[in-house]
Amino acid sequence: MPQTYIKRILSARVYDVAIESPLERAQRLSARLQNQIWMKREDLQPVFSFKLRGAYNKLYQLSRKMTLKGVIAASAGNHAQGVALAASRMGVSAVIVMPQTTPRIKVDAVRALGAKAVLHGDTYDEAYEHAMVLAEKDKLEFIHPYDDPDVIAGQGTVGVEILRQHAEKIDAIFIPVGGGGLIAGVSAYVKYLRPETKVIGVEPEDAACLAEALKKNRRVVLDQVGIFADGVAVRQVGRETFRIARETVDEVITVSTDEICAAIKDIFDDTRSINEPAGALGIAGIKKYVERTGATGQSLIAINSGANMNFDRLRHIAERADLGEQREGLIAVTIPEQPGSFRRFCKTIGKRGITEFNYRYSDSKTAHVFAGIQLSEGAAELDQLVQKLKTDGYPVLALADNEMAKLHIRYMVGGHAPGVDDEVIYRFEFPERPGALLNFLTHIGTRWNISLFHYRNHGAAYGRVLVGLQVALAERKELKSFFDNLGYQWWEETENPAYKLFLS
Repeated sequence: MPQTYIKRILSARVYDVAIESPLERAQRLSARLQNQIWMKREDLQPVFSFKLRGAYNKLYQLSRKMTLKGVIAASAGNHAQGVALAASRMGVSAVIVMPQTTPRIKVDAVRALGAKAVLHGDTYDEAYEHAMVLAEKDKLEFIHPYDDPDVIAGQGTVGVEILRQHAEKIDAIFIPVGGGGLIAGVSAYVKYLRPETKVIGVEPEDAACLAEALKKNRRVVLDQVGIFADGVAVRQVGRETFRIARETVDEVITVSTDEICAAIKDIFDDTRSINEPAGALGIAGIKKYVERTGATGQSLIAINSGANMNFDRLRHIAERADLGEQREGLIAVTIPEQPGSFRRFCKTIGKRGITEFNYRYSDSKTAHVFAGIQLSEGAAELDQLVQKLKTDGYPVLALADNEMAKLHIRYMVGGHAPGVDDEVIYRFEFPERPGALLNFLTHIGTRWNISLFHYRNHGAAYGRVLVGLQVALAERKELKSFFDNLGYQWWEETENPAYKLFLS
């Protein structure tokens, strides 16, 4: 039972390395949402994440039982830095196995803390397997990132601090979920002392391993996970963390990439600090909860779990934040190709701010416009605009939910390619590192002609590619089998309406 964790949590040793992070009121967001919104600032920890709590507690408990020859962990980010700092403070050697896709800033941070960084594989799973081999070979203690009672207890000290810092009623606490260590520790403590407080997990829509497990009442392995919120990109929730969560977590909310980006901006507006995508999940969850329930006057707490993010990713986040907040709408409109039609279309848009305008001659009769429109009243205003355009005779397509349009098409509007037969369109994600693009093209090979190619690096561990290939109908089943064997995530986009409008 989770009650057995209370003593573990209260006796956890974390403050040799961690601070008692502040619980701060988000003034702007509170006023906007008409609730009292509080942020538990774990992004202010020495390694900019809560992870050092569990890591240090695990090392401390081990040291009481044995003489440590050394420790080893597998991680691409926050757990790596937590273990490295904990080991350094305790005078223990540490090896951190990290995927080769890990950004240099994180590798350098681990080495600066005195740990040995070993780069292996493209994914966490490959790094984990190699770490287990090294642990056996060199007799090192493996420090699991979440599925360990001492790690869970260390993370549970966040809950102890929240209840001490906020003695008044707390309606709900919103907690980012990856493998489940943080939500297991916090929920075990909070539900024991204040069972009336809701504990709500928040996951990305494309990495919702706890939500899926609770739905099916068993742990499941996701076929694939999105990597935007890389700090919680876990395919399966932990065994022990799920055992606790199924008894203590009230619900799990899932949020989109755009909603996460909007939450990062909300945190910045209130604190002038920048959280990583996983760190902003709690705020994204609060906003969705308030919108869904209509809650007012409640005390809602989000755990801002981390701030380890590459500076390069800010460009992508800024682009998507207004979409997530519904302050920008993306539309594709077909207009007549005749003198004055462009001006008439702009007049229909009215005095709304234009964030983006891509126009390209299509043929002698029509042209297509890709436009970003500033919104002051959210989705309702966009719906009204779309209806007005349709009433005025313009074929129009809303693109806010079209991932290919947001990632690629908006940067590619340039007209159709005549004479391209048998074209199929696919979107890929592949591990990002020097030479990765060449490696991807080498895998694609020369079997099929490439008719379209667009690549963007968002400063993340994975690159995004849109590829057009000329493939005869009889060969398309073979093509999909070929893609399956490549080992990259892929989506077919041949029927995507944005592609058909602007590129096909």
